Amino acid sequence: MMHKQFNRKRLRIKSLFERKSDLNISIIKDCVVPASIAKFKALKAMAQKVCEAKQRHAAVILMMGGHVIRSGVQKYIIDLMEKGYISCVAMNGAGMIHDYEFALAGVTTESVARYIKEGQFGLWRQTGRINDYINKGYRRGLGMGEAIGKAIAEGCFPYKKNSLLAVAYQLKIPITIHIGVGYDIIHEFPNCDGAATGATSYKDFLYFANVISHLEGGVLMNFGSAVMAPEVFLKALSMARNVAHQSGKTIRHFTVLVCDLHKLPKQLKREPNKEIPDYYFRPWKTMLVRTVAEGGKSYYVRGPHAETLPSLWSEIRRIGDRIR
Repeated sequence: MMHKQFNRKRLRIKSLFERKSDLNISIIKDCVVPASIAKFKALKAMAQKVCEAKQRHAAVILMMGGHVIRSGVQKYIIDLMEKGYISCVAMNGAGMIHDYEFALAGVTTESVARYIKEGQFGLWRQTGRINDYINKGYRRGLGMGEAIGKAIAEGCFPYKKNSLLAVAYQLKIPITIHIGVGYDIIHEFPNCDGAATGATSYKDFLYFANVISHLEGGVLMNFGSAVMAPEVFLKALSMARNVAHQSGKTIRHFTVLVCDLHKLPKQLKREPNKEIPDYYFRPWKTMLVRTVAEGGKSYYVRGPHAETLPSLWSEIRRIGDRIR
C-alpha cells in the first residue's frame, strides 16, 4: 500500500524580497585585528599548527555550522583561502543557504517565530532556485558545493565577492555541503529532487573523505557544528584510515580545534561520563578525544565566532608573515 505524499504544488511561495530578514550585508566585517585576541590563548598554538601544516602540504580543513556565516566573518575565511591556509571548507545546508542569500540579496535569516505561524517559513522563491542549480549540477556530475559555487561565481549575484562558495570555486578549493534530507528550507519546494540532492551531497562527502586522506600532520577545525562536523569527520576518518592501513601508513598525528559556546570543563582529554548531558555534545567525545587518541592533539576554545575566527586569522597571518 502506497502512503499518500504531501502535494508540494499547492504551496504558496513568495518572493525573497517580500521577506523581513534579520541580517543584512552590513554585518560582514573587514579583516582587522580584533581587540579580543588576548582572550583566546589556545588560538596561538593552533595558528602555529596551521602554518606548519601549510608548509608540509598537509590538509587544513575548516568545518562550520550556519551561524559562522551569520556572524559576518566571511572576509577572514576568504583571506585564509586566498593565502593558502585552508585546503577544504565543509558546511551544512544552512551555511550554503545563508551564503547564497547574502550573495544574491545582501540579506539572510528570517524569524522562525513569525513565519511559521502563517506557514510561510522558508518558502521564498529566489532561495528555492538553489534546487535548480543542484539539479543542473547533478546532471553535470558536480558536487553540491561546486554546483552552487559555480552558479554564484558565474551568475548575476551582486554580493558574490563575499561568498565562500563562489571564492572556493574560483580558487579550486573543495567546499563540501553535508545535508540531511528535510533539514533545510530548500527541501520544501516542488523543484527539490531528492535524487539530485542526495547524489550531489554524497559526492561532496567523498571529496571530503579524500581530503581527510591527507590529514596526517594537518589540522581540522570545527566552528559551531555540534552534529554535522563530528559525525561526518568520524566516518570520513574511518574510511581514510582503512585505506591508509592497507599500505602501512597512518593518519594519527594531526590537530583538532573546536570553537563553540558550549561550556565545558578544563580537562577534556577523556570523554565525559555517559551519565552527564555533556556526553551528548559530540564535538567533545568524538573530535576532542576519540579521533586524536593515537597521537593527535586537540583544543577547545569557548567564544562567539565573531571573536574566535578573527583572532585565529590574526595569529595565522602574524606567524605566516614571519616565517614566509
